[in-house]
Amino acid sequence: MTTEIDEYATTRLARAAGRKGHDVWYVGVGDVELGESDGRLIARAHAAVFHEGDTLDAFLTATKARRPERIVLDDLDVLYLRNESIDDLQQRPWASPFGAVFGQMLQARGVTVVNDPMTLLRATSKLYLEEFPEQIRPRSLVTRDPEAIEKFVAAVGRCVIKPLYGAKGRNVFMVGDVTEQNLTQITEAVLQDGYALAQEFVPGGEDGDARIFLLDGELLEQDGKAAAFRRVPAGTDPRANISKGGQPAPLEIGDVERGVIAAMTPKLLADGMFLVGIDVIGGKVVEINAESPGGLQSLEWMYGTDMCAPVIEALENRVGLKL
Repeated sequence: MTTEIDEYATTRLARAAGRKGHDVWYVGVGDVELGESDGRLIARAHAAVFHEGDTLDAFLTATKARRPERIVLDDLDVLYLRNESIDDLQQRPWASPFGAVFGQMLQARGVTVVNDPMTLLRATSKLYLEEFPEQIRPRSLVTRDPEAIEKFVAAVGRCVIKPLYGAKGRNVFMVGDVTEQNLTQITEAVLQDGYALAQEFVPGGEDGDARIFLLDGELLEQDGKAAAFRRVPAGTDPRANISKGGQPAPLEIGDVERGVIAAMTPKLLADGMFLVGIDVIGGKVVEINAESPGGLQSLEWMYGTDMCAPVIEALENRVGLKL
């Protein structure tokens, strides 16, 4: 709870649910108990209560100030799993797996859980992208063998090398070709984080990428605006991540982007992926963000549109809630 930030998507979604009259709770993955309550899952939870006129800061500050209460998770209508597993790898390596396990337990007990916890275990790694149609993803290699990476670069040419488990642009490197003087050092740095992903560079990537939000496998839209924006790199840094100084810019969704979405829809629906953010360059998806896709604040800043309301409405429809 202490690490929550008011401008981020989790707070925006919680406030949107509270605004619609729902009881909303923040539960940390370390706040769950099992064993002394007739087999039910109990949690120490912070009530997130919306008052008319609440800013994001006021809403979150009041939530953090409330004393935690014990609630029965089995009684929830919806559990929304949102976590930054990459941030937990060093300090709390147990956290992400347990979040998925608790989600699976509650799903088996009839609670609607999004995104699907079994798929989330796969989707926390960039390997999940490899399960989608070949025509919408770049040529890539997943390995821990430095020689295999060198051969891939020799065959493909310009490419991106990054950790299989990674976020926010950490240890992401652009390589021109196999003559890159620092290729050995780059490979060593990436392999310190486990498996490496070498990915063919997609033309146009130097100008940034597009972050597109998909809700139940379809483009998220509100008030005639698509939940999508371009992420433009800052200066000479090729990484367009907002956390690395990238700047959001408006994006018009065209036939290319709609073709990519259509190719992804069947699998996203089959996998129970409720809300994801995909990063697209040209007609290629370079990353799928399923755990806690960010950027909703950029959409509100640019378009003056609250993209969280349709997300909450979709959850209501999924569980048949009527207020």
